[in-house]
Amino acid sequence: MAAATGMVMLLAAALAILAPPARALDRGEFPSGFLFGAATSAYQLRHRRWKERGRSGRSLPPVHGTKSADRQSLLTNCHVMDLNCTKYQCTAAIVPEYEDVDLMHNLGVNSYRFSISWARILPRGRLGGINSAGIAFYDRLIDALLQKGIEPFVTLHHFDLPYELETSYGSWLGAGIREEFDYYADVCFQAFGDRVKFWTTFNEPNLFTKFAYMLGVYSPKRCSPPFGNCNSGNSQQEPYVAAHNIIMSHAAAVDNYKKNYQAKQGGSIGIVISMKFYEPLTNTMEDILAAQQALAFEIHWFLDPIFFGEYPKEMREMLSSDLPEFTPAEKRLLQNKVDFIGVNHYTAIYTKDCISSPCDLNTYEGNALVFATGERDGVQIREPTALCGFYDVPEGMEQILRYVNQRYENAPVYVTENGYSQYNNNNMEDMINDVGRVNYLQGFSHVSLQLSGEEQRCVVTSYGVSWTTSSGVSVSP
Repeated sequence: MAAATGMVMLLAAALAILAPPARALDRGEFPSGFLFGAATSAYQLRHRRWKERGRSGRSLPPVHGTKSADRQSLLTNCHVMDLNCTKYQCTAAIVPEYEDVDLMHNLGVNSYRFSISWARILPRGRLGGINSAGIAFYDRLIDALLQKGIEPFVTLHHFDLPYELETSYGSWLGAGIREEFDYYADVCFQAFGDRVKFWTTFNEPNLFTKFAYMLGVYSPKRCSPPFGNCNSGNSQQEPYVAAHNIIMSHAAAVDNYKKNYQAKQGGSIGIVISMKFYEPLTNTMEDILAAQQALAFEIHWFLDPIFFGEYPKEMREMLSSDLPEFTPAEKRLLQNKVDFIGVNHYTAIYTKDCISSPCDLNTYEGNALVFATGERDGVQIREPTALCGFYDVPEGMEQILRYVNQRYENAPVYVTENGYSQYNNNNMEDMINDVGRVNYLQGFSHVSLQLSGEEQRCVVTSYGVSWTTSSGVSVSP
């Protein structure tokens, strides 16, 4: 692995440096080997194309059965999902991947993060056989990237999975899915590991489990009051059962890769966590503790087990028996550490305590008994973006990187997503001359440049923005 211990490495997309900022940044200002990348996910881009070609099994998408008007409502009411695909129908035109590769190459991109669709590789799970057409598709994509000097950065699970695993195991609520994921990961390591040097097991499992099993926004849309009103589900227990199965699925895949593939293939493996930076709304002890609770339910929930073998004490104290325990065998499996942490960071936000004063818990931070707000004393934390609850706070990225680097044993960190949400109701001239986006990218890229100096405690070796190369709802990052 290229990074040294204690080095914070950042990966995502290119436009922060390639777009014209107020003070132009030259690539020569960044250290040698600094990465500029682009990022997409399978469910956003490929469901419709696969169905048209007849090459994929039925996939359980992140959001299904959601009407168009409801999708816009979710976006404007502070849910942070990119809802451009419902089952197999996407709202945006799709550009062939190979045109995307040429476009990225022409922009100067040298890394591309994408996810593999589980259903495209194993349409009916491990007992249904491997789809050779799916393997061939990703073979061609990976080879095309490498031919253009672009490093593949592959995610194994970005919210979608074969529909049969929902019917067989209840998706992530059934422990049987662990063996399914281990087998799927092994197929991918065998097929692509000779060329893929960067693997992530899961993208944002902390965000996914909240939206799927607490708020009921993502498939399989399970929840219960006070967090939501669904046909079925238990918001007090199911998010933590699903998370436990995801953590152990991750651990099994990491164990397999390190024992059977890493030495001969020379790659690295990690996990990607969604991370806001939470600041207390006031200087009261209640709000200071609320910020710590929010970080525990956002970051520590998944990374503490992976690094320390236990859930964070804040969660154990608040959830008691609703939070699963790790068995001795599970703790042994968790001893295989990840090679890096992936950070998806878009914003910082204030936190208000909800233990001493009542709050609406039907929010992303509700399970931590915290209310998040971008406003203090009538003043916004910084300029808002089009995505509700997301603000232009570049210093938040530095804070979150230093926090993660310190808490998790100086583990290398890649920023796998960062970006700006733009309103789609502007005229074409305003959308092209998007000053808000330029300012956002300038701020975050300058943070990266500041951190990239060798004298800094955190050495940055790449920076970028999550950028959907082909399609996407215009208000999404």
